[in-house]
Amino acid sequence: MDKNTYVVIMAGGIGSRFWPFSRTNYPKQFHDVLGIGESMLQMTMKRFKDICPDENIFIVTNRDYEALVKEQLPQLTDNQILLEPIGRNTAPCIAYASHKIAQINPNANLVVTPADHVVLKEEAFTKVVKEAIQAASQDNILLTLGITPSRPDTGYGYIQFIDHNDNNLKKVKTFTEKPNLELAQMFLNSGDFVWNSGIFIWNVQSILSAFREYLPEVNEIFEEGSQKLNTPEEQNFITRAYSHCRNVSIDYGIMEKVDNVFVLLSDIGWSDLGTWNSLYTIGQKDEQQNVVDGEVMLYDTNNCIIKTPKERLVVVQGLEGYIIAEHDNVLMICKLDEEQKVKEFMSDAKSKKGPNYI
Repeated sequence: MDKNTYVVIMAGGIGSRFWPFSRTNYPKQFHDVLGIGESMLQMTMKRFKDICPDENIFIVTNRDYEALVKEQLPQLTDNQILLEPIGRNTAPCIAYASHKIAQINPNANLVVTPADHVVLKEEAFTKVVKEAIQAASQDNILLTLGITPSRPDTGYGYIQFIDHNDNNLKKVKTFTEKPNLELAQMFLNSGDFVWNSGIFIWNVQSILSAFREYLPEVNEIFEEGSQKLNTPEEQNFITRAYSHCRNVSIDYGIMEKVDNVFVLLSDIGWSDLGTWNSLYTIGQKDEQQNVVDGEVMLYDTNNCIIKTPKERLVVVQGLEGYIIAEHDNVLMICKLDEEQKVKEFMSDAKSKKGPNYI
C-alpha cells in the first residue's frame, strides 16, 4: 500500500436528479441506495481499502453534512473532513484538497472521486487505479478513467481518444458533455469514445501546475492561505476563500484545456448512479423486468423501478415503464423515459409547496 497515495472523495452534492430520495438535508451519497446496508459514501471509502491507508482519505463536503460524514465514517479525524461553506462545483473543491494535501506531502499522488458512483468489479477497479497512479507518478499527466459505453446514453460525458498505442492508456482528443441521442449513437459506433467517469488521478504538483496556468484566479485564492491549511485557522480561511471563488467544474476549467490529459480505458462495472434510470439499469430485475426495493405487490406491471419505505405496503397494478419513489413526505410517480423532468418536479415543489419537500 503506497503511503504517497491520497484519495479525495467529493461528497457535497445534493443529487437533485434522484429526488425525492435525495434531499437537501440528506443527499443520496448518505443513503443506502442499493439496499445492501451501506451508504454510497461508505461504499466509496471501502473501495480504497487496498489502495491507500484510511488516514490518507479526505472527504470534501458541505459543512451542513459534517455530522452525517462523522456518523458514517467515524474512523476519520476532523482534519480529514474538508467543509465547504457553499457549493462552487468541482474545481474549487479540488483546489482546496490539493493545496491541503500538498502541505502534508508534496509528493502526493491523488485519486479524486465522487461519493455516489457504483463500481461492481472492485478487484478490477483496484488494479486500474494502481496502474493509473503508477503512470501519474512518473509523468506530468492528468488522468481520468474512461468507461467503454454499452449504450448511447445522453446523461454521460464522452471522451474521444487518440489510438496510437496498444495499451489502455490513451491521449485525450476531445471532451463532449451530454450529447443528444444521435450524437451519442455516433460516438458508440465509432469505437474511439468512452464515458467520462469523473474519476481523476494525478500527482499533486501536476494538478497545482495546471491550476496555476488555467485557473489562476482560483489557485491564488487557496495558495495565498495555504499556510493556514491543516491548522486551527483553516475553517475561517476557507469560509473567506469560498466567498471569492467562482462556480467552475474541473472538466471545463482544466481538463478540456490542457494538452497533457490521458484516459485509461477501464472495465470496472461503473455507473455514476446519477438518475433513476441508472439505478434501474444496474438493479436486479424480476421476471417482469421490475427493480423493487420495498414491501411491494405487483400485478400486470413491467419495466418499472419502485423504491418505497419498507414499513409501507405498496400495491401497483397495470403500469409499464414507471418510477415509483417514496421518501419522507414525498411520493413521486413518473414515466421512466421522462426522468429528466425530476429536477423540474423538485424545483416546482420548492416554489409551489415550500422547502419542506426538497
